[in-house]
Amino acid sequence: MSTPFPFTAVVGMDDLRLALLLNAVSPAVGGVLVRGEKGTAKSTAVRALSALLPEVPVVAGCRFSCDPAAPDPRCPDGPHETAPGASRPARMVELPVGASEDRLVGALDIERALSEGVKAFEPGLLADAHRGVLYVDEVNLLHDHLVDLLLDAAAMGASYVEREGVSVRHAARFLLVGTMNPEEGELRPQLLDRFGLTVEVAASREPEQRVEVVRRRLAYDDEPAGFAARWAEEETALRDRIVAARALLPEVRLGDAALLRIAATCAAFEVDGMRADIVMARTATALAAWAGRTDVLAEDVRQAALLALPHRRRRNPFDAPGLDEDKLDDTLEEFKGEDGDGGDDDPGPDGPGGGGGIPPQSGPEGSGGSEGPDTPLESGSGQDDTPVEHDADAGDETPADQPAEPEPQGQPRGAGAGEQSAVRATEPFRTKTLSVPGLGEGAAGRRSRARTEHGRTTGSRQPRGALTKLHLAATVQAAAPHQRARGRSGPGLVVRRDDLRQATREGREGNLVLFVVDASGSMAARRRMSAVKGAVLSLLLDAYQRRDKVGLITFRGKEAAVALPPTSSVDAAAARLESLPTGGRTPLAAGLLKAHDVLRVERLRDPARRPLLLVVTDGRATGARTADGADPVALAARAARLHASEGTASVVVDCESGPVRLGLAASLAAELEGTAITLDELRADSIAGLVRDVQRDVQRAQGQAQAQAQAHNGRPRRAA
Repeated sequence: MSTPFPFTAVVGMDDLRLALLLNAVSPAVGGVLVRGEKGTAKSTAVRALSALLPEVPVVAGCRFSCDPAAPDPRCPDGPHETAPGASRPARMVELPVGASEDRLVGALDIERALSEGVKAFEPGLLADAHRGVLYVDEVNLLHDHLVDLLLDAAAMGASYVEREGVSVRHAARFLLVGTMNPEEGELRPQLLDRFGLTVEVAASREPEQRVEVVRRRLAYDDEPAGFAARWAEEETALRDRIVAARALLPEVRLGDAALLRIAATCAAFEVDGMRADIVMARTATALAAWAGRTDVLAEDVRQAALLALPHRRRRNPFDAPGLDEDKLDDTLEEFKGEDGDGGDDDPGPDGPGGGGGIPPQSGPEGSGGSEGPDTPLESGSGQDDTPVEHDADAGDETPADQPAEPEPQGQPRGAGAGEQSAVRATEPFRTKTLSVPGLGEGAAGRRSRARTEHGRTTGSRQPRGALTKLHLAATVQAAAPHQRARGRSGPGLVVRRDDLRQATREGREGNLVLFVVDASGSMAARRRMSAVKGAVLSLLLDAYQRRDKVGLITFRGKEAAVALPPTSSVDAAAARLESLPTGGRTPLAAGLLKAHDVLRVERLRDPARRPLLLVVTDGRATGARTADGADPVALAARAARLHASEGTASVVVDCESGPVRLGLAASLAAELEGTAITLDELRADSIAGLVRDVQRDVQRAQGQAQAQAQAHNGRPRRAA
């Protein structure tokens, strides 16, 4: 076994280390979700925790880690009434993102169960993690069916393995720790809420701290055992403090004043359910024990809120996690206790409030920033989205005296002086279901029909490899004609390997939803572009819920650009959409050709994932003729037919508005051999608002312009 990086040698990252230590003191806190950019030592810190955990007493020989003081009466390896006890180090079990269901929950030998009536069960990772830590790196990329199994086990404290009437149950209580890079996609809300605490980490921008990070990492890589030995004294001291805090934890008093603060804080931030209140109470208690106190102070409640609430206050997937600390302080001050708990002025052993207790960084190598060998992700420059006062549809060229805004990273160049600044999207709405026709075999999701491992049973086949889903009726039917030849004499069915049948199932898959958004001058009316962005944002929200990959291409000016390569992070797509300016010509053909290039590459990377092309445009195409005399409309039609020839499922969201419609978007959909749908028709519910509001504004502007013209000419105003 390799020597882990010492926990006390991890530089900086105080919140992360505190959250992990609080869970070591009180596993009931519920685990930690670590969010951060790549190369910030998320995994290093989590793996370093394993060496600090106290040993676990277990029943000797039990594969399910039963406690000798209270053995599980339903343990598959039981009964354990007279079994001897032993001790072993606490386990940290890693769940790979690509693990199978059988690897997670365990496998049951179906053939022996049917023929011999024997529950031959091989435990999975949930059994290994019982009374320890289950660590999931890149937890946001975990498949949905594995997430469902984790949710069930975390909620019930047990894992159930069932195969056609034969079931095995064992205890599975574990500390769930996950790490993720938000750029690669967000977690489902159900799993997000299962993590007791969440921590945001980022690499230090201080040169001195980064130097110390590199120095320690190089020293560890050169001689892991020697480096760990230099930190052994600090590791022992921290381990002893964890043991002492665990012993003190039952004596910590959570007074009524602290409970009132906790309840008031959760209510003020409008978190869903009651789990946040419970997690905050457990975290505040663990903070007091970690500080060596038996009373919970206001500072403990404040620190608990900063760790337990940010990921629970998100109202939709595009909200950034976080907490308004001023609002938190005001709430705590408003509900200040009167039971003499000392408030914020009562210093604990570790300073005012005593709510921290981060291990000292004065070890043999000095101190510095967050440990991590990789270069942090550089954030792009922001885009000023301050609205400008311009409501008229400017066509393909906006007024020349309007100042151009800086172009955000990833946006097409060449928009010219007619470029307008970004506008905000309208509120998202529930959209109609758009799906890819036919039957696919892609990654599990919730959009299009597909052959999957989970779903309704549609037939059977002979298994290829290990049997995972038994089709009982087909298996019995295959074995029945051979019973006499096999010498069956009793009531049991004689089943052989060749008789087993795998169930074929039909469920839903996730697709690659590629957005091609028209950002040209013809879309530049502020109310209109706001409505268009609201529609795209709604489709992104739908893609998040259906577990799709998304990509974003924009076109304006002279070219098209990939604003966001295909990714699972729909919130990244929403951020790019929010900063999207408009203006310039309409290179529709360039947008479609860029989409073709992206889809070609993605088919090589992930051939099983079927694409859905969503073109958001009014259908206009402008620009210069080519050398062979083709106009922009003909070029766009030619590019559309290229997609149609490859069978790409396409939907054109028609953004044309006004009393006179040219129907260009419908013609484009016909060339794509896809479907055209208006913004009004995109809503799943009855709508009267989105496009109607735009039309009303246009009519009002036309009426005002007509009245002004009549007043200027001195003629009497005619009633509309």
